[in-house]
Amino acid sequence: MASTDEERVNRGFAEKNGATFPILSDPDKSVCTEYGVLYPIGLARRWTFYIGPEGIIQRIDKDVKPRTAGAQLVKNLQDLNVPVVGGE
Repeated sequence: MASTDEERVNRGFAEKNGATFPILSDPDKSVCTEYGVLYPIGLARRWTFYIGPEGIIQRIDKDVKPRTAGAQLVKNLQDLNVPVVGGE
């Protein structure tokens, strides 16, 4: 996850929500700019980039909804044949 918020804000978000994944703090918006996800007002779009082991973008999900993002993430990973940790 990348956020345009400061590190302390992202740390608070992670603690409050029990996040177990890394959050990139991008307050200067350089990473978000490179990925083309900034709205003109400076906020980042909620897009998911699926990047393969070689560093090549395999898929971009531009229709991310917080309520269904987890299930959609799992489906997309399965579609990309990414092994499920603890799976069969």
